[in-house]
Amino acid sequence: MAKKLMKGNEAIGEAAIAAGCRAYFCYPITPQNEVGEYLSKRMNEVGGAFLQGESELAVSYMIFGAAGAGAKVFTTSSSPGISLMSEALSYIAMAEIPSVFVNIMRAGPGLGGILPGQADYFQATKGGGHGDYRLYVLAPSSVQEAVDLMILGFEMAEKYRNPVMILGDGMTGQMMEPVELPEVYSERHTWAGQEDWATTGATGRERHLLNSLALDPQRGFERNQRLAAKYRRMEEEDLRYEEVGTEGPLDVLLVSYGTMARIAKTAMQELQAQGLKVGMLRPITLYPFPLKRIRELASTTKLVVSVEISMGQMVEDVERAVAERARVAHYGTAGGIVPTPAQVAEGVRKLLEDGNG
Repeated sequence: MAKKLMKGNEAIGEAAIAAGCRAYFCYPITPQNEVGEYLSKRMNEVGGAFLQGESELAVSYMIFGAAGAGAKVFTTSSSPGISLMSEALSYIAMAEIPSVFVNIMRAGPGLGGILPGQADYFQATKGGGHGDYRLYVLAPSSVQEAVDLMILGFEMAEKYRNPVMILGDGMTGQMMEPVELPEVYSERHTWAGQEDWATTGATGRERHLLNSLALDPQRGFERNQRLAAKYRRMEEEDLRYEEVGTEGPLDVLLVSYGTMARIAKTAMQELQAQGLKVGMLRPITLYPFPLKRIRELASTTKLVVSVEISMGQMVEDVERAVAERARVAHYGTAGGIVPTPAQVAEGVRKLLEDGNG
């Protein structure tokens, strides 16, 4: 199949169509606006629905309603916009409704800036809204992977009846790369199995009710237990990560995700050229997180460095994984600054030397 040069945001929209999605609701915010711009035309061409809501809050409940009625639906936003959607995300998780949310992260906190950031890690992986719930979180590192993980995201939403988050950043959305798009991946425009749970208004069957209210404490506890069991199943069946150069004892193990991992990989190669034994693990699922594999690698590693465009968020999960088997450090930037491979390599080498001194 021939490849096509596409901007990340547009490729995300096209991937959703390939996955069978025919409903997209959004509210504009940089740096993901091209998704809405692209789908405002493209959804009409494939017989789908595009709607710009009056706010992110409104959009999130449109997702709740449409997905609850059985439609394959998704939205895209950026950092503060996702914050406004967090209440609905908690409701959707409790009601066990499949849906896909894309966060093309910008620098923060607050309004921050429109340049890339990765400081929404806590928000995505620890729930983001209130209550005991989890999102299945995928982090692409290229435009092609954004396409592949969008399609996978719809599959995981269906499999677990759970909201899925695709966590990219401004670089993911704005860069252009050759991508291979499936012409038709799925012709089914409703969630799989929706006949058994969706509120379609059908008669002649048992009434379907989707809600997040649990006033009876015992029933509320049982629902939370069911959700917790589902999250354990995600950890057992759908954990994803990539390793590079992790054979044998290491001086340094880099842990990085998304587009930052591409920079970290080049930094790894620079450090290897300097004679250091350096490997890298890239989490593809941020939840579930590859705790066990990082722990195994840490047993034969001097230093584990979490490399991220934040002041240190994923590093907490890295520390939990390592469990004092090795020294853990953080290298990161913020404010929209994206470090070069040389800067990462220099920073990691300094961290290693500081620990040896």
